[in-house]
Amino acid sequence: MKSSLIALALACLSAVSAFAAESGAAPQAPASPAKVALTANPDAEIARLVKYKADAVKGQEAYTICRGCHKADASGKPEAGYPQLAGQHVSVLIKQMVDVRAGRRASPKMHPFIEGDVVATEEVADIAAYLNSLPIPANVQGEGEMLEHGEKLYTRQCASCHGKNGEGDAKKFIPRVAGQHYLYLYRQTLESRDHGRNNSNAKMVKLLQPYSEADIHAVSDYMSRLPVKR
Repeated sequence: MKSSLIALALACLSAVSAFAAESGAAPQAPASPAKVALTANPDAEIARLVKYKADAVKGQEAYTICRGCHKADASGKPEAGYPQLAGQHVSVLIKQMVDVRAGRRASPKMHPFIEGDVVATEEVADIAAYLNSLPIPANVQGEGEMLEHGEKLYTRQCASCHGKNGEGDAKKFIPRVAGQHYLYLYRQTLESRDHGRNNSNAKMVKLLQPYSEADIHAVSDYMSRLPVKR
């Protein structure tokens, strides 16, 4: 009986090895904690990855999984509300990927593509470095209505954080809004006001509370027209 069980086990092992050889897949060793999931402390992980010496070449390869939604040039899909990522600050990109991965930012469509068994922890920083290195393509702007009103809102309440020209602030994890698609800006601003984007800056959420949808339309349209400067 014992010899039969051993023979059966050896047969199963042989079959698995043959399948792996035919499919080109190597037997998977237990993944290290760094490649399974981010730490239970996302803020500490963000701080570590921002300091990590990222490799943009490796990031280009790792970015392959993202191209279906964000496109090869990272210009996004404006009609679907997918953001333009090219030229965005490394710190901002890292934070958003970590937040989605850790569940601090709800993004059901993106989450499966950024989980630890798909993208290794260090690859988050590599992808961010690659995206930051890309030229910023032309974006899709709004309809050009209420731009004067949008400028007043932006100048009065947004420029102090996002910058006069929408350049953002990498050290404070504030995104570049210049060059971003209007529809993405509109949807994210609206979600932030309504607490639908759960990792939004608390100060910004408070400022947006009095905004009507017309206000959000106006300021988003204005932001989409800010000149891109690097």
